Formats: sequence, structure tokens, C-alpha cells
Amino acid sequence: MVHLYNLHPFGSQQVVPCRLQPERFCGGGPDALFVAAGCKVEAFTVSGQELCQPRCAFSTLGRVLRLAYSEAGDYLVAIEEKNKATFLRAYVNWRSKRTENSRVCIRMVGHNVEAPFCETFRDQMSIVEMPLSEAPLCVSCCPVRGDLLVGCTNKLVLFTLKYRIVNEEFSILDFELSLIIHIHNITPVEISFCVGYVAVMSDLEVLILKLESNSKNGESVNHHPHKTNRPMNLAEGISNEALQLESDDFVICQKPIELLGKKSEQSGISVTLESTGLDDEKIKYFHVQHLLYRRFAPDISSYVLSDDIKLHSLQLLPIYQTGSLTSERKNSSQEKELLSLFCFFSLPHVGYLYMIVKSVELMSVYQYPERSQQAVLTPQFLHVITSNYLQCFTVRCSAAAAREEDPDMDSTVKACPPVSMDVCALRIQLFIGLKAICHFKNHVILLTKADPEAIPERRESPKRFTSRKTTSDKLKTPPVAEAGWNLYIVNTISPVQLYREMVDYSNTYKTAKTQSCIHLLSEAHLLVRAALMDASQLEPTEKAELLEAFKESCGHLGDCYSRLDTQYSHLALPYYKMSGLSMAEVLARVEWAAEDGSQKYERGLIFYINHSLYENLDEELSEELAAQVVQMFQVAEPKQLPHILCSPSMKNINPLTAISYLKKLDTSGFSSVLVTLTKAAMALKMGELDMYCHEMKSYSEMKLVCGFILEPRLLIQQKKGRSVPTELALHLKETQPGLLVASVLGLQKNNKIGIEEADSFFKVLCGKDEDRIPQLLVDFWEAQLVACLPDVLLQELFFKLTSQYIWRLSKRQPPDTIPLRTSEDLINSCNHYGLICPWVNILISSDSLADKNYAEDLSKLQTLWWKKLLPELCHRIKCGGEKYQLYLSSLKETLSVVAMELELRDFLNVLPEDGTAAFFLPYLLYCSRKKSLT
Repeated sequence: MVHLYNLHPFGSQQVVPCRLQPERFCGGGPDALFVAAGCKVEAFTVSGQELCQPRCAFSTLGRVLRLAYSEAGDYLVAIEEKNKATFLRAYVNWRSKRTENSRVCIRMVGHNVEAPFCETFRDQMSIVEMPLSEAPLCVSCCPVRGDLLVGCTNKLVLFTLKYRIVNEEFSILDFELSLIIHIHNITPVEISFCVGYVAVMSDLEVLILKLESNSKNGESVNHHPHKTNRPMNLAEGISNEALQLESDDFVICQKPIELLGKKSEQSGISVTLESTGLDDEKIKYFHVQHLLYRRFAPDISSYVLSDDIKLHSLQLLPIYQTGSLTSERKNSSQEKELLSLFCFFSLPHVGYLYMIVKSVELMSVYQYPERSQQAVLTPQFLHVITSNYLQCFTVRCSAAAAREEDPDMDSTVKACPPVSMDVCALRIQLFIGLKAICHFKNHVILLTKADPEAIPERRESPKRFTSRKTTSDKLKTPPVAEAGWNLYIVNTISPVQLYREMVDYSNTYKTAKTQSCIHLLSEAHLLVRAALMDASQLEPTEKAELLEAFKESCGHLGDCYSRLDTQYSHLALPYYKMSGLSMAEVLARVEWAAEDGSQKYERGLIFYINHSLYENLDEELSEELAAQVVQMFQVAEPKQLPHILCSPSMKNINPLTAISYLKKLDTSGFSSVLVTLTKAAMALKMGELDMYCHEMKSYSEMKLVCGFILEPRLLIQQKKGRSVPTELALHLKETQPGLLVASVLGLQKNNKIGIEEADSFFKVLCGKDEDRIPQLLVDFWEAQLVACLPDVLLQELFFKLTSQYIWRLSKRQPPDTIPLRTSEDLINSCNHYGLICPWVNILISSDSLADKNYAEDLSKLQTLWWKKLLPELCHRIKCGGEKYQLYLSSLKETLSVVAMELELRDFLNVLPEDGTAAFFLPYLLYCSRKKSLT
């Protein structure tokens, strides 16, 4: 389906001042137009909105049959005919041609010119002649590297662009015959070449190949090729025997077929590569991979072959890597990196656009309202001419390329209109007598002739479609130039200007709430995205305007998906994100009340607000907007109300307003304890301690822990990348620290908070820096041991606990708060703590400062240290590393103290089971001798 709009993509137009009726024409880089007529080529300067001016002219060997320009190398190539012979010539350094009578150098391809003559090439145009064993039929220049591909009857010839260095300041452009692609059973009418990708088109067939420089599946190179006799595949619906039955009495028609990927090797078309380049060539093609083969069937109802069944306008369109929409790219074709490649070809009434490179698939089908004569594809549009109309269609190239370039596309972060979206015709412009079209930069070149009768380019017998074994196409000699022709330059308007018009046009659909609004705004978005992908020629101000339009288009699409009830309502979130709009700015665009006074909030808006509030954005809504959000969720998603009230963005909500809405909730069907905790948090915010205590006493501590697990933001919120305790968490620290520790432990066990995040939370909660460990954090570590964490985390936890016990014992530093668990509690509830050994009492009694905290830390240390830490310390010493000396000195100091305090039997019990005996022997000897010494 093709949508039809009446927009204005075409702007001003002017007539090219040609002296003769153009036979061939093409664009020449960003500022030139070449027009061939008879045995002459005229070059015109085309710059912005200024009038087209003649630039130079030069004579050709004969009548120009084909004309092509390469931006890489800045050369023009032509197939010329003289005395029924065809020639291939390239015109280089053409910008130095000042007058028609200026000197011109003619040289043979690959011919080394002596140094004295080379200097003369600097200021004059050169013509490079490229002789071929067969007559050239068509040509194509690689837009990236400038290599030249020539189509002949049974082969394709590749000339590689070379720069022959004369001196440090000057080099000569030349070509080298590097590859011959022998191709049988198809005669090329048009070809297209881009970075190793080759598209070949006959009257009814299209074949796309990829030339590869590494070893992959495909046909190999033959330095002495021979004809391959690959049999025709049965899928073609024709056999070799049937071909022999062809006569003047009947014709054989082949059925239409489409083969993608590896299946296209079954087309029956034989391909052989013959390398002719030098061994030191940088890029050499060794294999060929088949990507696509498609054959169309003629209409034989009239028993004659009309032009209505012939293909035309074969084109490969590259899209280059941009990095990002805002990145800077160098303006050099040599540095372009291919991102995506598209292939277009057309029948008179329908056009086909394929995406190739990573995958081969049909993207779009274009149905024309009348018979087309020619088409040209750009990253933004498809321009098609019929006999009396210039049509402008949208394309999906930028949508496909965006997905190739950005892996985050089609997520909650980024979105792009789908490739499968219906294409549309932006305008069908009346142009009488259209004959040919080409495009470069922002110009469409049109050839018109008043004579309504079309002159087809190729004429053959009615049997042309029956077999591939026909001769090359015959080119009809054009008639003598007649009056009534014109060559127009039609300027396309800037993408931003057309974008503005499309947005204004979409407003006519906004009140109706239809998909047409989304469709047109999606087209506008893709228009701007395509312009940004090809931003190498843009001025900084133009790029800034495009970026602003891109963000604005994302905002418009976000509005559509947030207001319209569609299955794609979730796309409001990524589009709003890409728009750069804040949550407050999005809410300011919301129509809070309908015309009838009712309130209805669509899924897209609810999804965006809900997701944004969950993302913990560093944006605080005003009290008024926060109240509107609460009202919105009370109407649309009441179950989410407790969650959205816990968002940091809702900090400014009036607690009375929040409690009034919470009291209206029907808690049946979802957790009432979460509602209770939210009301308690709001009561605490108001300073209503009685109400707070009433709510907190409504449930047991275990139920309250479950409530905190349902909504962690009641305790912990993220602000600027840091975990910050809430007012409720600070209050629980003073009044119910056990509930707080149990709740954070529940969050960790349910993967709602990480280990490091939990440690940081307790340090911030207790106002300690990174080097000081509060007792509440020690309580949390002990609770983790009791909770039986996985073994992977235990060793690190043992080390943290014992390090803290030792530090407090050595510094005589008491805990800052009363520990939640005693050593006896830990022994009774956790198998990681063993029974207190008798020698611990000796250490405690020998201490002159026998306070309770010291005794508790020592008791906890001994039930844990000798079982877990000493072996762990020995293991870390064996592993080496930066802290090797620190661990070793710690072990020696510990063994010295213990050997002095313990009896030999007790000392042996605490030593690790494995280790080097020689290391521990001095301490054992000292422990055994100390009794005799005393």
C-alpha cells in the first residue's frame, strides 16, 4: 500500500543552457553537470540556487552511448561509438579544461609516461583510453574507491583506480585492469558496482554478487579460465533439451523466480573470476558469493514483446558508517566505511528495493500509478518519472541502516520507524514529456521533450525474452535533434523545510487520532535521520538545525504514541528519551482533561511516566506536577500508586495529598503491607509520629521486610549514581535497627541490591567515611553469615569480619552502637561460629581492660578466625600479589602473639592443616620452650 500526500519536496527549477538536445547526462560531484550530445560533452557549474553556467566543453571520439561520473578520483567515463565500433574512455583532470580548444593529453591505460611529460598533465585534461576485447555495453563506478566496472556480452571487466606518484606534490590518476568476471547465460543491460558488490541486470533478470578477498564459500579464481558447464537448475522451469527446441514457430517462457542468499547459486548462471592485476595489489578478489537472483516473466498475451516488461534503473546505494548522529566525520570518500547497501531495480509499473550486506531481503515494493520510464534512488527519496509526471516516494534506507549501526535500536532507549512501514508518495508533479532523469546532491535533472511518443533505448525482435543466448542489445541511433526539448534542474528543498511541512500536514490528523498522524510523522523522522546519516557535506549550522529537528520529531512521535491507543504505545518511552525532553516538559504537553470533561490516560503515557519514575532520574517534579501524576495513576493504574510515590522524582508531593489517595485504594488483590509502609513514610515526612507508629504496628516485622522487598526505594534511593538512605531508613536506624538490617538483607537475597551497594548504604546511613566501619554494617555482615550466603561470598565476608574484629581489638576501639548479636547468639544461630575455646578465657583474663565489648569481639574472633581466616590468610600468601608482604607480616605477628599466650596443645589446634612445616617450626619451638624458660 502506498500513501499519497500532497507535499512539496521540489523547489525552484531552471533550464540548462544546452546548445544541442542532450542524449546522455549525469551529475559531476557536488557542483557540476555533464551533458553529452553528438560528439561533444558540455560541463556546467551547478551551485545552490544560483543559475547554471557553462563551465567547459570537450570533444569525444564519437557519439556517447553511456556516461558515468566517479566522485572518487573526480573523473568522467564514457562509452563512445564511431563507425560502428565502441570505445571506452575516461576523462581525468577535466576541471583544468578552461576552453574548448585547450590542449588535451591522450594516453593508454597503464602506460608509463616519462617524467618530463608528467608535469604537463598537471594543468591539462587527460583522456585515458581503455581497449577491450569485446564491445563495452555498460559501465559503473564504485562510489567509495572509484574503481571502474565495465559490462560486456559475456564478462565484466574491473579496472582499479590508481594514483601514479610523480613527485611529492603531484600524482597522475590511472587505471589497472585487475579482474575479469566471466559470466554466462546473462547479457548485462545495466550494471552497478560498490565496494566489491556487483549487480547485473538484463531485460528480465537481476543477479547480485559479492566479490570476496578472503577464502569463503564461492567460486575460486582461475588465472587461465575456461568455460564452465554448470547445468541449468530444475527450479528455473526450463531444461537444456527445451532450449534446443527453440524455433521461429514458438517461444519458451521461463517462470518468475526469486532466490536469496546461497539459494541464488541455483540460478544456472555461471561465474568465473580471472585475476589480471599485479601481485602487490592491495585489494584482490579471490572468490565470488551469490546473494540474489530474480527473474520476471513477460506478458505474452499480446504475442509481441513490448517495453512494458523490461527492467530499468538498476542501482546500488551505499549508506556509510556515521558513528552516531552527532559525531564528526571527515569529508573524504576514501575514508567512508560501508554500513549498509541497498539495491533498486524496476519494472515499468512496480519497483523493488532490497537490502543486502548482512542479510538479503526485500524491503519495499513501489506500485506506480502509470508506466514508469526511469527512476533514481537516494538515501531520502525514490524519484520516478513517467511520460508526464515526476513522482517522489519515501524510502526505508535510513531505518534499515540505523538498526545496522546501533545495537540499542528498538529498545527502551532508542527507537526508529520500522522498515516494513508502508511507503508513501510525497508528491506527483506534472511534467510534460519526461524522457530521462538523474540526481546529484540536492538536484534532480530532467530531460523533457514535447513529442509524446517515447523513443525506447533498446529495440529487438519479439523473441528477445525466450533465451539468454542472444546478442548484445542494439542501440538505436537517435533522430536529429528537434525543437521542444528542455533540460531542467529541479532543486529539492532542504530536509528541515520539508520536515516542517510534513509536521504541519500531520496536524490535520491529530484530532482524529488515527494512524495517519503517526505514519506521516514517522516519514518526517526518517527524512531527518537520513539527512544526518549523510551529514558529511553539511555546514555546522545545517547540522545543528537537523539535530534540533531530529529531537523535535522524536518529541512529536512520543506525543502520538502516548496519546493514541495502539499496540505500539510503549514506543512513547524511547522517543521521549531521544527527544531530550525532561519529564516535566513531557507532562506539560499532556491534555489533562478531554473535551467532555472526562479523564482518560492512554497506555503510552502511563508506560512512559511509570518507567521514568522507576529509572531514578535526577529530576524532581514540582508539587503541582507530582499531584497530577498521582491523580493520573489513581485513575489509570492505582496498583502502581505506592511505587510511584517512592520515586525520588516525587519528592515534592504533598504528604497529605499522597495519604488521601492511598486511603482510597482497594488493597484487595495486591500487597496491603506496601500501602501501609508508604503511608508510614508519608506520616514520618509530616512529622506525625503517632500515625507512623500506628501504621508500623499493623504488621509483623517479617511482613514489613516483605513490603520493603516489594519496594526498595522506601529505604534506598539513587541520586547522581549514589545510594542514599531515605528519611524512613534514618528513622529505623534509631528506632528499629534490627528491622533495617533484616530488610536490607532481604533486598540482597532477592537481588534488589548489590554487596558493595549495601556496604556503601550503611556507611552513608551512619555518616562514616570509606575507611571507617560502623557497627550497623558489622551487624549486617554477621546477619549475612547467619543467612547462609553462597560459598563464593563467604571467604570475602570472613575476611571483612575478622579484619574489623582485629582492628577494634588492636585499637581498643568500642563499637559505635550496641551490637545486635552477641557471640553466643551467633554460635547458636550459625554453624560458621564454633564453640569458645578454653584458651580464649586465658586471653580475656590476662587483659587489664576486661570490658564487655572487648570480650565480645575476642569471642567472635576466635570462633571464626582460627577456623576460617588463618587458612585463608595462608592461601592469600601462596597466591602472592601486591599485598603479599602485608599478609606475610600479619601472619608472623599473629603467630608470635598466639605462641606466647597459648599452651602447645591449643596452639597446634589452631594451625592450618596444610602448609610448610619449616615456616611454623620456630613458633612451635618457642611455644614448647616457654614453660621451661619461665
